Amino acid sequence: PVLRVHILRSPREIALMRKAGLVVWQAHQLAAELVRPGVTTAEIDATIDEHFAKCGAIPLFKGVPGKTPFPAATCISVNEEVVHGIPGPRKLKEGDVVSIDTGCKLGGWCGDAAITHPVGKVAPEVAKLLEVTKGVLDLAIEEMGKRRLWSEVAERMAQYVREAGFSVVENFVGHGIGREMHEEPQVPNFVSGGLRRNGDFRLEPGLVIAVEPMVNMGTKRVKGLPDHWTQVTVDGKPSAHFEHTIAMTPEGPKALT
Repeated sequence: PVLRVHILRSPREIALMRKAGLVVWQAHQLAAELVRPGVTTAEIDATIDEHFAKCGAIPLFKGVPGKTPFPAATCISVNEEVVHGIPGPRKLKEGDVVSIDTGCKLGGWCGDAAITHPVGKVAPEVAKLLEVTKGVLDLAIEEMGKRRLWSEVAERMAQYVREAGFSVVENFVGHGIGREMHEEPQVPNFVSGGLRRNGDFRLEPGLVIAVEPMVNMGTKRVKGLPDHWTQVTVDGKPSAHFEHTIAMTPEGPKALT
């Protein structure tokens, strides 16, 4: 198999990325305080947008090219929406789950993270979905400190989700991150022939990647909505998404966000 070679960051560069990561982390703290029944997804987005402006940070998602440029600072995806939901007038309701994904560039360096929140009290199975999705991200960070290759981590992630009775979304993967939001390598949360053959990479100091498991309650299959952005589960069952920007350091993996 061919191992991908990718950019490794110096400790100084990682410290600068940590500054961007902290701004993203603060954005998520602000969003978490807003998540409750009756709040609109546009209100959450506006709060994060304002926070980035105050910090002198550039929102990474706004204007991302597509059939139509992405219009907001955050992707907010509710219930069966997996990723890339567009914030708007929709009001959150008791029992919903809401995934908030956002990133910024500060001083030329990027940070990117996602969290899925329960809105009020959610069904036990939905609470388990959130617990497992956060759990698989935590597992990935821990395993990154013990394994040599990403495929070894991805394999354990997929197994963890499978054993919980859920499915890993395979249409979307994590990514390298640094000066740009999306850099090499691609970071899947599962193992495919392609990863083993020519997409694998070493977990070595200086590597910075955004690891972002997306987990569905039912089928792993997703489809796009007519807005050209929002991705939903084909069976209409809920989905969850957690993400951190993670740096490999000589002391092991560190979440920068």
